Amino acid sequence: MKPNEMSLNIPSINSEEHDEDDHIVSSWDTPMREDAFVMDDDEKIIRIEKHFQEIMTILGLDLKDDSLKGTPRRVAKMYVKEVFSGLNPKNRPTAKLFDNKYNYDQMLVEKDITFYSHCEHHFVPIYGKAHVAYFSSGKVIGLSKINRIVQYYSKRPQVQERLTVQIGQELQRILQTEDVGVVMDANHMCVASRGVGDTNSKTGTAYFSGKFKDENMKREFLNYINSK
Repeated sequence: MKPNEMSLNIPSINSEEHDEDDHIVSSWDTPMREDAFVMDDDEKIIRIEKHFQEIMTILGLDLKDDSLKGTPRRVAKMYVKEVFSGLNPKNRPTAKLFDNKYNYDQMLVEKDITFYSHCEHHFVPIYGKAHVAYFSSGKVIGLSKINRIVQYYSKRPQVQERLTVQIGQELQRILQTEDVGVVMDANHMCVASRGVGDTNSKTGTAYFSGKFKDENMKREFLNYINSK
Protein backbone atom coordinates (compact mmCIF):
# COMPACT_ATOMS: atom_id res chain seq x y z
CA MET A 1 0.00 0.00 0.00
CA LYS A 2 1.38 3.43 -0.92
CA PRO A 3 1.77 6.02 1.86
CA ASN A 4 -0.95 8.28 0.47
CA GLU A 5 -3.35 5.32 0.40
CA MET A 6 -2.91 4.49 4.08
CA SER A 7 -5.88 4.94 6.35
CA LEU A 8 -4.98 5.46 9.98
CA ASN A 9 -7.50 4.63 12.65
CA ILE A 10 -7.48 8.04 14.33
CA PRO A 11 -9.97 8.18 17.20
CA SER A 12 -12.44 11.04 17.42
CA ILE A 13 -12.24 13.36 20.39
CA ASN A 14 -15.26 14.61 22.27
CA SER A 15 -14.23 18.02 23.59
CA GLU A 16 -16.91 17.85 26.26
CA GLU A 17 -15.07 14.92 27.87
CA HIS A 18 -11.83 16.87 28.36
CA ASP A 19 -11.42 19.93 30.54
CA GLU A 20 -8.91 22.23 28.84
CA ASP A 21 -6.95 22.59 32.07
CA ASP A 22 -7.14 18.92 33.07
CA HIS A 23 -3.38 18.27 33.11
CA ILE A 24 -2.88 14.57 33.80
CA VAL A 25 0.37 12.62 33.41
CA SER A 26 -0.82 9.15 32.44
CA SER A 27 2.60 7.52 31.96
CA TRP A 28 6.34 8.23 32.02
CA ASP A 29 6.35 6.99 28.42
CA THR A 30 5.22 9.42 25.75
CA PRO A 31 1.72 8.29 24.66
CA MET A 32 2.24 6.90 21.16
CA ARG A 33 -0.01 5.03 18.73
CA GLU A 34 1.11 1.57 17.61
CA ASP A 35 1.07 2.75 13.98
CA ALA A 36 2.97 5.97 14.71
CA PHE A 37 5.71 5.25 12.17
CA VAL A 38 3.84 3.39 9.46
CA MET A 39 3.74 6.67 7.56
CA ASP A 40 7.10 8.14 6.51
CA ASP A 41 8.18 11.70 7.25
CA ASP A 42 7.51 13.01 3.75
CA GLU A 43 3.91 11.81 3.83
CA LYS A 44 3.42 13.24 7.31
CA ILE A 45 4.62 16.63 6.06
CA ILE A 46 2.18 16.52 3.14
CA ARG A 47 -0.76 15.67 5.40
CA ILE A 48 0.09 18.17 8.14
CA GLU A 49 0.53 20.88 5.51
CA LYS A 50 -2.95 20.16 4.18
CA HIS A 51 -4.56 20.20 7.62
CA PHE A 52 -2.74 23.32 8.78
CA GLN A 53 -3.81 25.08 5.61
CA GLU A 54 -7.39 24.23 6.56
CA ILE A 55 -6.86 25.58 10.09
CA MET A 56 -5.55 28.88 8.72
CA THR A 57 -8.46 29.09 6.29
CA ILE A 58 -10.98 28.50 9.08
CA LEU A 59 -9.31 31.30 11.05
CA GLY A 60 -9.99 33.60 8.10
CA LEU A 61 -6.44 34.09 6.87
CA ASP A 62 -5.78 34.77 3.19
CA LEU A 63 -3.41 32.06 2.00
CA LYS A 64 -2.91 33.85 -1.32
CA ASP A 65 -0.91 36.48 0.53
CA ASP A 66 2.83 36.19 -0.15
CA SER A 67 3.64 36.17 3.56
CA LEU A 68 1.22 33.35 4.38
CA LYS A 69 1.11 31.04 1.40
CA GLY A 70 4.21 29.08 2.46
CA THR A 71 3.26 28.87 6.13
CA PRO A 72 1.44 25.49 6.09
CA ARG A 73 4.47 23.82 4.51
CA ARG A 74 6.89 25.52 6.88
CA VAL A 75 4.86 24.48 9.92
CA ALA A 76 4.57 20.89 8.69
CA LYS A 77 8.33 20.57 8.13
CA MET A 78 9.03 22.20 11.49
CA TYR A 79 6.75 19.75 13.30
CA VAL A 80 8.17 16.61 11.70
CA LYS A 81 11.84 17.49 11.22
CA GLU A 82 12.51 19.84 14.10
CA VAL A 83 10.37 20.53 17.16
CA PHE A 84 8.76 17.05 17.33
CA SER A 85 11.64 15.04 15.86
CA GLY A 86 12.17 13.43 19.27
CA LEU A 87 9.04 11.34 18.74
CA ASN A 88 10.86 9.16 16.24
CA PRO A 89 13.18 6.60 17.87
CA LYS A 90 15.45 6.69 14.82
CA ASN A 91 16.57 10.13 16.06
CA ARG A 92 17.52 8.80 19.50
CA PRO A 93 21.16 9.78 20.15
CA THR A 94 23.71 7.02 20.40
CA ALA A 95 26.25 7.44 23.15
CA LYS A 96 29.59 5.65 23.18
CA LEU A 97 30.84 4.73 26.63
CA PHE A 98 34.46 5.33 27.60
CA ASP A 99 36.42 3.83 30.46
CA ASN A 100 36.80 6.17 33.42
CA LYS A 101 40.60 5.98 33.13
CA TYR A 102 41.18 8.77 35.63
CA ASN A 103 39.13 6.89 38.22
CA TYR A 104 37.19 10.08 38.89
CA ASP A 105 34.79 9.10 41.66
CA GLN A 106 33.16 12.45 42.46
CA MET A 107 30.00 14.02 41.15
CA LEU A 108 30.08 15.20 37.54
CA VAL A 109 27.70 18.09 36.87
CA GLU A 110 26.64 19.68 33.61
CA LYS A 111 24.38 22.62 34.24
CA ASP A 112 22.46 25.25 32.28
CA ILE A 113 21.65 23.01 29.32
CA THR A 114 19.18 25.04 27.28
CA PHE A 115 16.14 23.12 26.10
CA TYR A 116 13.02 23.90 24.07
CA SER A 117 9.94 21.74 24.18
CA HIS A 118 6.18 22.04 23.66
CA CYS A 119 3.35 21.66 26.12
CA GLU A 120 1.25 18.68 25.02
CA HIS A 121 -1.92 20.32 26.32
CA HIS A 122 -1.79 23.47 24.18
CA PHE A 123 1.15 22.89 21.78
CA VAL A 124 2.92 26.08 22.87
CA PRO A 125 6.58 26.30 23.93
CA ILE A 126 8.18 25.20 27.16
CA TYR A 127 11.76 26.40 27.48
CA GLY A 128 14.37 26.60 30.18
CA LYS A 129 17.48 25.01 31.65
CA ALA A 130 18.31 21.42 32.54
CA HIS A 131 20.97 20.50 35.10
CA VAL A 132 22.35 16.96 35.09
CA ALA A 133 24.74 15.11 37.39
CA TYR A 134 25.97 11.54 37.80
CA PHE A 135 28.56 9.37 39.48
CA SER A 136 30.51 7.12 37.16
CA SER A 137 30.12 3.38 37.60
CA GLY A 138 33.36 2.91 35.67
CA LYS A 139 32.16 4.41 32.40
CA VAL A 140 31.66 7.96 31.13
CA ILE A 141 30.16 9.59 28.03
CA GLY A 142 31.12 12.70 26.08
CA LEU A 143 29.59 15.83 27.59
CA SER A 144 27.84 16.81 24.36
CA LYS A 145 25.88 13.54 24.49
CA ILE A 146 24.19 14.72 27.68
CA ASN A 147 22.98 17.80 25.80
CA ARG A 148 21.75 15.63 22.93
CA ILE A 149 19.79 13.38 25.29
CA VAL A 150 18.10 16.42 26.85
CA GLN A 151 17.26 17.80 23.41
CA TYR A 152 15.96 14.48 22.08
CA TYR A 153 13.37 14.05 24.83
CA SER A 154 12.52 17.75 24.69
CA LYS A 155 11.64 17.60 21.00
CA ARG A 156 8.20 16.11 21.46
CA PRO A 157 4.91 17.22 23.02
CA GLN A 158 5.67 17.03 26.72
CA VAL A 159 4.80 17.67 30.31
CA GLN A 160 7.78 18.78 32.36
CA GLU A 161 7.45 16.00 34.92
CA ARG A 162 7.65 13.31 32.23
CA LEU A 163 10.51 15.05 30.45
CA THR A 164 12.56 15.14 33.65
CA VAL A 165 12.00 11.44 34.37
CA GLN A 166 12.71 10.40 30.76
CA ILE A 167 16.07 12.19 30.79
CA GLY A 168 16.99 10.68 34.16
CA GLN A 169 16.04 7.14 33.17
CA GLU A 170 17.84 7.39 29.82
CA LEU A 171 21.03 8.54 31.53
CA GLN A 172 20.78 5.63 33.98
CA ARG A 173 20.41 3.21 31.07
CA ILE A 174 23.29 4.63 29.02
CA LEU A 175 25.70 5.21 31.91
CA GLN A 176 24.85 1.90 33.58
CA THR A 177 24.47 3.57 36.94
CA GLU A 178 21.67 4.37 39.37
CA ASP A 179 23.45 7.51 40.53
CA VAL A 180 21.79 10.20 38.42
CA GLY A 181 20.28 13.56 39.26
CA VAL A 182 18.27 15.87 37.00
CA VAL A 183 16.80 19.29 37.84
CA MET A 184 14.82 21.36 35.34
CA ASP A 185 13.60 24.96 35.50
CA ALA A 186 11.22 26.04 32.77
CA ASN A 187 8.98 28.77 31.47
CA HIS A 188 5.60 27.61 30.16
CA MET A 189 4.01 29.74 27.47
CA CYS A 190 0.65 28.11 28.22
CA VAL A 191 0.85 30.02 31.51
CA ALA A 192 2.51 33.19 30.20
CA SER A 193 0.77 33.80 26.87
CA ARG A 194 -2.74 32.50 27.60
CA GLY A 195 -4.95 31.67 30.55
CA VAL A 196 -3.68 33.40 33.67
CA GLY A 197 -1.06 35.33 31.68
CA ASP A 198 1.67 35.14 34.34
CA THR A 199 5.01 35.98 32.71
CA ASN A 200 7.15 35.72 35.85
CA SER A 201 6.54 32.25 37.22
CA LYS A 202 8.77 29.25 36.50
CA THR A 203 8.26 25.54 37.06
CA GLY A 204 10.85 23.29 38.69
CA THR A 205 11.05 19.49 38.57
CA ALA A 206 13.66 17.00 39.76
CA TYR A 207 14.68 13.36 39.39
CA PHE A 208 17.00 11.86 42.01
CA SER A 209 18.15 8.25 42.09
CA GLY A 210 20.88 6.22 43.77
CA LYS A 211 23.33 8.39 45.68
CA PHE A 212 21.31 11.50 44.89
CA LYS A 213 18.60 10.40 47.28
CA ASP A 214 21.04 11.17 50.07
CA GLU A 215 20.30 14.67 51.39
CA ASN A 216 23.99 15.68 51.48
CA MET A 217 24.54 14.63 47.86
CA LYS A 218 21.36 16.35 46.82
CA ARG A 219 22.49 19.53 48.57
CA GLU A 220 25.92 19.36 46.91
CA PHE A 221 24.28 19.03 43.49
CA LEU A 222 21.97 21.98 44.12
CA ASN A 223 24.93 24.05 45.31
CA TYR A 224 26.72 23.34 42.03
CA ILE A 225 23.64 24.51 40.12
CA ASN A 226 23.38 27.74 42.08
CA SER A 227 27.11 28.57 42.00
CA LYS A 228 28.44 31.05 39.45
